Amino acid sequence: MSPIMQVRNKPVKIPGITSLPPSSPNMRIGLFGGSFNPPHPGHQLVSRQALKRLQLDAVWWLVTPGNPLKNHSALAPLKTRVTAARKLITHPRVHVTGFEAEHGFSYTFDTIRYLRQTLPGRHFVWIMGADSFSTFHQWERWRDIANLIPLAIYVRPGIGLKALSSKAASTLATYRIDEFDAKTLPGRKAPAWVYLGGLMSDLSSTSIRQTISKKSGSKP
Repeated sequence: MSPIMQVRNKPVKIPGITSLPPSSPNMRIGLFGGSFNPPHPGHQLVSRQALKRLQLDAVWWLVTPGNPLKNHSALAPLKTRVTAARKLITHPRVHVTGFEAEHGFSYTFDTIRYLRQTLPGRHFVWIMGADSFSTFHQWERWRDIANLIPLAIYVRPGIGLKALSSKAASTLATYRIDEFDAKTLPGRKAPAWVYLGGLMSDLSSTSIRQTISKKSGSKP
């Protein structure tokens, strides 16, 4: 996004919703950001695969107050989305938080910078779907994000070619590691990224909302 279009959310503290999960130095933590509007089994799949293949100690679902690149007209309240996500994912090493709202963060760069500064010694990895990576170059300060944290890109149906030929993929090509070395990603210094193939889900929050809308006769 252009700096002219920058927005900042008003900080909102919600007990039990916006607090950070517990952690300790040397933990390998995957950060999985998104609207989760609604959360679905596809999110579970990516989280479980990331835990296993990146050999993570934990995955944190960072439920955003609102993606600056998306329309918020159909966005459910933060508490509703966090609660739904916690009901869906029961893995003991996956934790759900809406902590970005407490700090007024709208952009991933701000989130990552804050976590690195306030939780030193953790080995963070940013997890995203291939669909998000295909438009990663549109994110605010995307090059700085890539220089702050290793990236794990998970395959999405029909998106592989677009993602791997995207501006971000081309710009960061020399920093891509082999999929067989994925377990080394959390310990690597950024920039570094890996593209993970494997099990896929064709579910998306958008398609789920559209289905619900058609059944109810309302707009998504």
